[in-house]
Amino acid sequence: MTDTALLRKDLTRPMADKAISLVFPLRCPVCDRPVWPPGEKICLGCLKKLKAVTPPVCEKCGKKIRLSEGLCEDCRKTAHVFYRSRGVFEYKCVREALYRFKYLGRREYAAVFAEMTADILKEYIAFSRPDVIVAVPLSAEKENKRGYNQSYDYAMELSKVTGIPALKDAVRRVKNTAPMKLLSPEERRKNLKNAFKSGQNVVKSLCILLVDDIYTTGATMDECAQVLLDMGAQRVYCITLASGEGV
Repeated sequence: MTDTALLRKDLTRPMADKAISLVFPLRCPVCDRPVWPPGEKICLGCLKKLKAVTPPVCEKCGKKIRLSEGLCEDCRKTAHVFYRSRGVFEYKCVREALYRFKYLGRREYAAVFAEMTADILKEYIAFSRPDVIVAVPLSAEKENKRGYNQSYDYAMELSKVTGIPALKDAVRRVKNTAPMKLLSPEERRKNLKNAFKSGQNVVKSLCILLVDDIYTTGATMDECAQVLLDMGAQRVYCITLASGEGV
């Protein structure tokens, strides 16, 4: 099956939604224009610009690698706390979409991203058999400023299409960390040290699906996963909308 066929599957909307979209058109997560043709959730012409992460991938973190199997260089050096992670899209093709989703209020992207995730990672989710979905939290300061947490929006939509419950307060972010894009892997881990604390929801003996927008080094996922495991979670799997390349 081609990438376009894979991404196109099950994105057609019910007739009532199509009528609404003619009056209040959704914005395409790729081009950010009103979706064309009306009634779709993403422009059909934009589908070919999206690239799902396909094998070979790192067996641990899910980054695309050149080897036919095995671990990426980072996972050979780092003992990750989470059990396994997978990305939906290659980072380059969704970089601008994720920026709008995170910072420009394009919360409607969450629904189509969730549908694509459930389709592209169907086998991985079935293999993981998660009891609940947990989103990586923002600090209260950042969430108040932004008005929402894009990862939680994504988690809620993923919950709708998979039927797996989503928990909002399983993990709290108690430290407003510095931006990490220019930090080394070691600096990222130091930056995130003690950034997360346990929340109100009970996760003891549960299998967790932890979701976020981007996987780079895995430092954020590890810190969150450690909190969940300390709370008694059985195992933590991860999904991110985008993943960088491994070597």
